[in-house]
Amino acid sequence: MASGKTVCVTGASGFIASWLVKLLLDRGYTVRGTVRNAEKSKHLLELPGASERLTLVEADLLKPGAFDSVVQGCDGVFHTASPFLYRNFTDPDAQLIEPAVKGTLNVLESCAKARPKRVVLTSTEAAVSHTDKRIGADVVDESYFSDPDKCRREGDWYYLSKTLAELAAWDFAKQHNLDMVAILPVLVVGPVLQTSMNTSTEIVLELLNGTTQTITNQVVGWVGVKDVAMAHILTYEKPEAEGRYICSERMLHFGDAVALLAKLYPQYHIVAKEDGSVPRDPGYNASSEKIKKLGLTFQPLEDVLRETVASLKELKYLD
Repeated sequence: MASGKTVCVTGASGFIASWLVKLLLDRGYTVRGTVRNAEKSKHLLELPGASERLTLVEADLLKPGAFDSVVQGCDGVFHTASPFLYRNFTDPDAQLIEPAVKGTLNVLESCAKARPKRVVLTSTEAAVSHTDKRIGADVVDESYFSDPDKCRREGDWYYLSKTLAELAAWDFAKQHNLDMVAILPVLVVGPVLQTSMNTSTEIVLELLNGTTQTITNQVVGWVGVKDVAMAHILTYEKPEAEGRYICSERMLHFGDAVALLAKLYPQYHIVAKEDGSVPRDPGYNASSEKIKKLGLTFQPLEDVLRETVASLKELKYLD
């Protein structure tokens, strides 16, 4: 346990970050969470231990120096704040890339002054796999980096934002001798702590309620949110942790994921169909061996999906 240690979590009201805050409080940490909107972060104040050991601070990710006082005196900093949009945006540079890159560098500049023991950066497996080097490879690992030019050419703006942010972070950490590790989760699902819907859980919801009618021809990694939060903590607490850590319970074609949901929940009207006129994406596997060696045991996807649906029912998104 970590009684007495103070850590900072940026973007504390987000899907992964909310669970990270909960698990940190459970382990005895004192947590400073930065949020954009305190009104939308009230669920954090109801967590066990929050009244004694959680402070929420409004901070603008793009304002230089906004994180100086927050990270000062912290033993560790978890930088999770970054937009996750894969649709409904009009200006990818302003809405995705600038907040991801500039926001990350702003936080790291504050860390360079405060000198925490370790910084844990929330990146994504999307910063690994979008590269032509993957062609022909059955398994990708942490040595791969997505190709920014390929991302831009193909309009994969979220992939681009996270790849550029992570590359900039590693450059900065090296220049300023910061001890940094990066967590690279695949598609994160699981029970929701916040009251608003998040992007990845909405994918599951829209399959179950019939909104999604066409199945994306893509193989995607799936992982539970509690495991991703625990991966952050393990890489912070274990001195031997270094570099990047992919977090994936399994890789599944979207069609197989839909079939699994339909098997678990036959009562819901899942209408999504695959386009049978094109060959199925053969996909690849993303190795999580490195994070397993640190002691992480993944919750089976079936159990994660059950908890996701139970949470959606509790929040009245599903009957």
